[in-house]
Amino acid sequence: MQLAALPVMPVQATTQQATRHARRVYVGGLSATANEQSVATFFSHVMSAIGGNTAGPGDAVLNVYINHEKKFAFVEMRSVEEASNAMALDGIIFEGAPVKVRRPSDYNPSLAATLGPSMPNTNLNLAAVGLASGSSGGLEGPDRIFVGGLSYYFTEAQVRELLETFGPLRGFDLVKDRETGNSKGYAFCAYQDLSVTDTACAALNGIKMGDKTLTVRRANQGVQPNPEQESVLLHPQQQAALQRLMLALCITPATKIVCLTQVVNVDEL
Repeated sequence: MQLAALPVMPVQATTQQATRHARRVYVGGLSATANEQSVATFFSHVMSAIGGNTAGPGDAVLNVYINHEKKFAFVEMRSVEEASNAMALDGIIFEGAPVKVRRPSDYNPSLAATLGPSMPNTNLNLAAVGLASGSSGGLEGPDRIFVGGLSYYFTEAQVRELLETFGPLRGFDLVKDRETGNSKGYAFCAYQDLSVTDTACAALNGIKMGDKTLTVRRANQGVQPNPEQESVLLHPQQQAALQRLMLALCITPATKIVCLTQVVNVDEL
């Protein structure tokens, strides 16, 4: 009697399916303009920049699925180790806002532990993508605030003064380019008095400053703002101080060009 041959899946395909839950990464808080290509390109680039690629040359990202309505994505990495290294990217700035990087809900820790490292490599160069550990002292915790949409010429002192309209800061970090030392246009801060966090976010978010609009919100998007704090009106002194600072910050910085008017008439020319 002749038996029919059973279909055999390729070994590589079988392995990929078995490790898929440990190779996928959840990315939440995406912007409305994010698409599969931009997410894949970004995470492949930052994984290379931090030294997180362990599966050889090429891009770390194999596939991206985006839920545009809920603004999250599943990013599939080449290896379990690369997915674990990607966990160190939580809070990284993508298209002007911090995103959450987590394990997906189908992640099985006990099974994943048999497939490869489950924690990021401690030697990753996170400073290369603005996530340097220890560079933002006092900014840990759920009350950390993301401040985006800053003009590149704003100094640390100017941004700090604007934020301190609402109270003294526990921590502050204006993120700068490692090569040039120039501002990247966003910062993180945390207040000593945690109760002013939502008030500051509500007052500053959406403010037009020159040709830019501020985005100010809790960096941890999983923390819901206190509605009572959001509705608090600013003190008259706070309003006046805020208006003065906004006016000062929106003044165009000095240049080497001088404009002279009504100096000569047409006949003299």
